[in-house]
Amino acid sequence: MVNSPSQNTDNEAEVTFPIVGIGASAGGLEAYSDLLQALPIDTGMVFVLIQHLSPDSPSMLSEILSRVTEMPVVEATQDLQVQPNHIYIIPANARMTIEDDRLQLAPREASQQKFMPIDVFFKSLSSRYRNRAIGIVLSGLDGDGAAGLKTIKQAAGITFAQTENTAQYSDMPNTAVETGYVDFILPPAEIAHKLASIAQHPYLTDDSEQPPQSPTGEPPRETGLPLVYSLLKTATGVDFTQYKRTTFERRLRRRMALYRLNTIEAYAERLQNDPAEVKALYRDVLITVTSFFRDPETFVFLKESIFPSLIEQREPMPLFACG
Repeated sequence: MVNSPSQNTDNEAEVTFPIVGIGASAGGLEAYSDLLQALPIDTGMVFVLIQHLSPDSPSMLSEILSRVTEMPVVEATQDLQVQPNHIYIIPANARMTIEDDRLQLAPREASQQKFMPIDVFFKSLSSRYRNRAIGIVLSGLDGDGAAGLKTIKQAAGITFAQTENTAQYSDMPNTAVETGYVDFILPPAEIAHKLASIAQHPYLTDDSEQPPQSPTGEPPRETGLPLVYSLLKTATGVDFTQYKRTTFERRLRRRMALYRLNTIEAYAERLQNDPAEVKALYRDVLITVTSFFRDPETFVFLKESIFPSLIEQREPMPLFACG
């Protein structure tokens, strides 16, 4: 039986919680079922499922998935306020976003371009929830979700994709993995276990740009931070001590959350024993938030197609560096 959403009152204290967007297409039902069956019902997370659906038929997904979990399973309606430990399903023939903890629905747009509802929701999620955004791409036949996962990771969220050998159709998760913006590549049940393990980490429930406060109200003295800077400089040659500290620490805390570490000292110890993690932190800190300047394909095109023709003209050519 599908559960009805309860209503929050305006007098309730504001609570922040992670929001998990899960996208799938062909083969999604099996993947959703495996994930939800392995997922505890009290993670404190909100789960929003974006399934590719026929625009001409009502969806039965809510009824089907309510049989595999004790969490309430609700088909989304306009302006529905989401609640932790609930599952929300996109309705047929709809475009769904989220704003201020409320699901926003619009009619599916008539366009010759392929409809990408997972990307639409993920981009909305990343812009509003940043570190509290989690994106998961499961079985499917096209590349929907890949661009959306990229925006989630760029916004300091956490990303997952289903392993190729467990997906009925691996095109969708594989396309996501190929972007290089996926944190974990796991079978659905293991994705559920990982979600449960990180659900209560402070990084996923804190909207603040600042590091956690001590009981006295002062930022904690993190003696491990100089070691993190040193390890990065030794491995990459880059001195991050002059980098914007709030940005650096947000990326650092994101990596800590992936491993359920609560102190920089503990994370610094991991870095000392895991050279691959040093490189992963380096990539995270320098993650591109543009679509041009750090895009290798763009510069290859300039080098091979644009510059040769300009040089052949043998005319003076002004150059401007935007940086």
